[in-house]
Amino acid sequence: MRISPQHVVRLHYTLRDPQGQLLDDSRRREEPLEYLHGHDNILPGLEAALAGRVAGDACAIHLAPENAYGPHLPERVQRVSRTAFPGVEQLSPGMRFQAQGPDGPRTVTLLEVGDTQVKVDTNHPLAGQSLDYQVEILEVRPATRAELAKGHPLAADVTAAEVEDRKA
Repeated sequence: MRISPQHVVRLHYTLRDPQGQLLDDSRRREEPLEYLHGHDNILPGLEAALAGRVAGDACAIHLAPENAYGPHLPERVQRVSRTAFPGVEQLSPGMRFQAQGPDGPRTVTLLEVGDTQVKVDTNHPLAGQSLDYQVEILEVRPATRAELAKGHPLAADVTAAEVEDRKA
């Protein structure tokens, strides 16, 4: 069965930056990554590169910044008042926080910390970087009606019948 919209895909991957530094490895977790193809569960560039592949395939996928987390936008680097971090006594460059942005939550990275102001970068931490994935596709299956309704895979230990019973 080929990867296409409305299919659940289970895979293992490693992610490296252009210098070869390991950024993430799905094998470090108890379960492989599982996503619903065609529902924006993963990076669009990665999803496009996986389309048409089958269980058992192993591949290297290179994503340019525009197909990953986008370019690093200078306008997303700004100065904010130190009071924007209530309850945090010690601030230092490199610290990351979650903040609510106009498009939902986003990561804020501190670049410089002054007495009254803090220079922050609201770009995704991987914005402007190429990404290199090594992927091993473990399983491709049709999504259940419940998974399609939710927009993501459901827990593997819950059968489709149990999900339908819970909805009733």
